[in-house]
Amino acid sequence: MRLYCGIDWAENHHDVALVDPEGQLVARARIADDAAGYGQLLRLLAEHGDGPDNRIPAAIETSRGLLVAALRGSGRPVFAINPMAVSRYRERHTTARKKSDHVDAMALANILRTDMNVHRPLPADTELAQAIAVLARAQQDAVWDRTQASNKLRSHLREYYPAALAAFAEVRDGLAAPLARALLAAAPTPARAARLTTAQYRAILRRAGRQRGIDAEAQRLATIFRADYLHQADTVEEAMGQRTLALLRQLDAACVSADELEAAAIEHLRQHPDAEILTSFPGVGELTAARLLGEIGDDRTRFADARALKAYAGAAPVTRASGKSIHVMNRRVKNQRLAATGYTWAFCALTRSPGARAHYDRRRQAGDRHTAAQRNLFNRLLGCLYHCLTTGQRYDEANAFPTPDTDLALAA
Repeated sequence: MRLYCGIDWAENHHDVALVDPEGQLVARARIADDAAGYGQLLRLLAEHGDGPDNRIPAAIETSRGLLVAALRGSGRPVFAINPMAVSRYRERHTTARKKSDHVDAMALANILRTDMNVHRPLPADTELAQAIAVLARAQQDAVWDRTQASNKLRSHLREYYPAALAAFAEVRDGLAAPLARALLAAAPTPARAARLTTAQYRAILRRAGRQRGIDAEAQRLATIFRADYLHQADTVEEAMGQRTLALLRQLDAACVSADELEAAAIEHLRQHPDAEILTSFPGVGELTAARLLGEIGDDRTRFADARALKAYAGAAPVTRASGKSIHVMNRRVKNQRLAATGYTWAFCALTRSPGARAHYDRRRQAGDRHTAAQRNLFNRLLGCLYHCLTTGQRYDEANAFPTPDTDLALAA
């Protein structure tokens, strides 16, 4: 008899429910979030027929954590169900809106019993792919933290330090650049910056890693910081300088984390067999390849076809039709990390692939806005990526974006 397991996840304990094909409760338990609790779960499953040839599938509301890792390691199908979907399934069985951990565990088990075919199990990615996913996501979070910290610092500097904004307006990475952080650490107030000598500016440039054009850059900075600007009162300006140093420490930490995690993600990527295929695509560097691999994984059975991958990435549109009304819209429910990486990928491909550029221009001429044309190009590139990963081929520009001459040659 096939059984289904539902696990309501919590921080300290988990409720477990086993149901049969008729939806009747077979067993229930509350386990702790530790090794002893996992052993209790395994014994419960074994008592009801779980074995190497008959793994009971499990549904849980999260895809992360030690319990999920242990369940995946046991070789059983594990389904991560969105909590919003669980609440909708719960309403199928009761209208009183009652809720408990046991009821949620039952709902999760019944989801597998009735609709397991419409839910995707967690992929069977290799350990290396999972490690790349951890590092790539952490690096992406660090980049977002760096942007947030930089914006906070910029907003603060606007209140009392316009010279700093003018000095680094055209510098790559802006206030997150090593030079900007080094100078603000040495002179957190405009008064201190104005008192710096040209030799001190040169020393700051060398400390920030500058090797060429030091004299000219030092003179440029001295001219900007010694110009006339509006000032806060002296005491207020010093207080604002102290806050700048605090914000600068947060920005420094985010920058260091982003750089270290990028190096670690790239190091792991180079060990993966899919790295050569991913980096063969135009606009895909090693960091972008790590992010793509981290979100797509290396389980070839995860996506039934290229359309499933495109929908997962948010590149495929959504059609809403009712009667005579038909609307084609962009997909909002998607993997946000993969969608953000895809936008960067498509943008970089415009200058590295003539076919990608021509495809983008055709979409613009057809009336698409920039974002829609970028998303359409990402959709096309994802289809090529799925084909290359499935067949083990490297990217080929002529096959990805055939020209009329190529089509005639293939027909001949």
